[in-house]
Amino acid sequence: MSEFLARETDRQDALKAVIRKLHGGASVDEVRREFAKIIKGVGAEEIAAMEQALVNEGFPVSEIQRLCEVHVEVFRAELGKGKKAATLPGHPVRTFLEENHEARKRTRLMLRAARAWAWRADSSERLTAFRESLDGLEPILRHYERKENQLFPWLEKHGFTGPSKVMWGKHDEIRAAFKEARAVVQAPDARRARSAARDLARRIRVMFFMEERILYPNALAKLSEAEWARIRMGEDAIGFAWVKPGAVWDAALVLARESMAGRGAGATPASSYAAAREGASVGAAGSAGANGSAAGPSEAPLPEGVDLSTGRLPVEVLDKILTSLPVDVSFVDADDRVLYYSDSPERVFPRSPAIIGREVRNCHPPKSVAAVERILDDFRNKRRDRADFWIRMGPRFVVIQYKPVYGAKGEYLGTLEMSMDASWLRGLEGEKRLLD
Repeated sequence: MSEFLARETDRQDALKAVIRKLHGGASVDEVRREFAKIIKGVGAEEIAAMEQALVNEGFPVSEIQRLCEVHVEVFRAELGKGKKAATLPGHPVRTFLEENHEARKRTRLMLRAARAWAWRADSSERLTAFRESLDGLEPILRHYERKENQLFPWLEKHGFTGPSKVMWGKHDEIRAAFKEARAVVQAPDARRARSAARDLARRIRVMFFMEERILYPNALAKLSEAEWARIRMGEDAIGFAWVKPGAVWDAALVLARESMAGRGAGATPASSYAAAREGASVGAAGSAGANGSAAGPSEAPLPEGVDLSTGRLPVEVLDKILTSLPVDVSFVDADDRVLYYSDSPERVFPRSPAIIGREVRNCHPPKSVAAVERILDDFRNKRRDRADFWIRMGPRFVVIQYKPVYGAKGEYLGTLEMSMDASWLRGLEGEKRLLD
């Protein structure tokens, strides 16, 4: 066993040494011979372990990200011999793979549309076709969002952080490539269309390989069926790209089996399955149930406080969050009485504790009462789902929005009023991505 571990350590050290050479400026051709000696039989898990080791040793993630496409090129021949992850319809990995299959087709369409427009730069029809091809491909970004928010947190629980950090950075590069392609359309600049499309397609295709040959095999090896089930439970809250997950692999059934095993003889299949299905309605992976146990990847117990649909907050923290929002918040219950307002120091409209319990129609000037009552009646009877107003108050431009709040069964619970001084928003131009 010690000899086996020593060989594995030697290989890891050799792999890391070659990667460091790449990061030091060596070309792929210069290190290819070294790779030929050590790469034989290397698997996806070892590649991921190598990246994780580099991160653990303090190697900047940005540096690994900068040249990870070179890593893929070097490893492609060996990793390409392995089998892709195969799972039942409904399993998160199967859904990811089906989305990739559709994305491959749409990437080819986008490239063809870019070439056609480049050949006939004066054709408005071909410009439109390229724009529509970008629209058709862009849902792949939802695929990446699901990885970032559902899969990566569970992998991090197992200490698998390096590859996911690198991959998230590559997602952002793809997002930037989409933005560049959009700029070509806006210009419009047919000469740049071909290069922008090629860059976008190349980045997406590299991501196919990284996912299917490295990420998914590692994830399947590290995560339990119950963990995959909890990932599946939160996917609907984020959404999918083009495909609808199958139902052969049933996440609720997986969790029901786990529940029965944990509860022993007192558990019944029907009750366990119903409880799992009810948990699915919560959606996000980080939600907490009534018993306070986290459904997400964190093992740490949640603090005492108010159970919310996606977590729990101590009362003091919840109060501070509400008073820190850049909007005034007031809530009127189903009986049209004021139950709450956020006592923010930057309130738009004056409020005092005396308003609590007051009928909302008494909180407005007589000329506004009829409009307020109509809004509340429309909300109560579901004739509208919001009401927006904006007014000038001296130098301030104030936006006011009313939204109805409904319970799990669709019953009217009350109305939320939000007011905001939006003057500063009206003057924004361009972009700000860095902190001054």
